[in-house]
Parts: sequence; C-alpha cells; structure tokens
Amino acid sequence: MDYLAKREYSYAELGQKLKAFAEETDDIPAILDDFKQRGWLSDARFTEQIVHARKAKFGSAKVANELREKGVADNLIADAVKKLKETELENALTIWRRKYKASPQNREEWAKQARFLQSRGFGFDLIKKVLNSKFENDN
Repeated sequence: MDYLAKREYSYAELGQKLKAFAEETDDIPAILDDFKQRGWLSDARFTEQIVHARKAKFGSAKVANELREKGVADNLIADAVKKLKETELENALTIWRRKYKASPQNREEWAKQARFLQSRGFGFDLIKKVLNSKFENDN
C-alpha cells in the first residue's frame, strides 16, 4: 500500500517490488489481483501517467520502450503510441528549439542534432521534418 500511495505502478512492476518482501507462503498475484479489483492498481492509469510525464521530453519510441520494460500490455502501449503520435511533431519541435536555437548550418551540425532527437525516441522521418523545415520565427 505504501508504494501505491506514492505513485502509480504497473501490475508487473509492483509484483517485482513485492517479491523482495514476500515469503514462500505469500501469493503475490492474488494480492495484485485484489488491488486491481479494488481499483488501487491499474495499468491503464499507469500508462496514462507515464505518457503525460514523458511526452514533453521524449518521443513515442522511447515512451513505448519504457512501458514495455515496465510490463504494460501491448494494447495499452499501442493506444499510448497512437495518442503520442498526434502531437509528436509539435513535441519534437519544442524539444529541438529548447536545445538548439538555430537550424543546422552544415552536415556535422545536422547529424549532431539528428542524434539528439533520435536519442529522445523520435523516428527518422520526424527528425527529417524537424531539421529540414524552415521556421518563420527562427530565434
């Protein structure tokens, strides 16, 4: 209960945490199922929280990978990625503008900026759109 009071956890993630404290007679899946039934544990809420927290810094690929690592179901990940893709270009532009004040002037700068966006989980097609576009108000 202490873990759930602090933040949302996925079913698998909370199960891993509880294993450290469990004895042989403890039935962790039964406890987790009870929490799920009562509404205390929800993979959908966990996914929503991760998406909300990460979308300002990362692309859909990185968020999807994090959700996969936390044991979230594939259908929830697909829905989250679909939701992220709607605003991914704007998010990538915002992240890029925060880091770089001007468009790349040569190949080396372009590659450096592309690697930065790629490390944040953005796809190459999106990176090309961001770096090759001309901004009206280039600050």
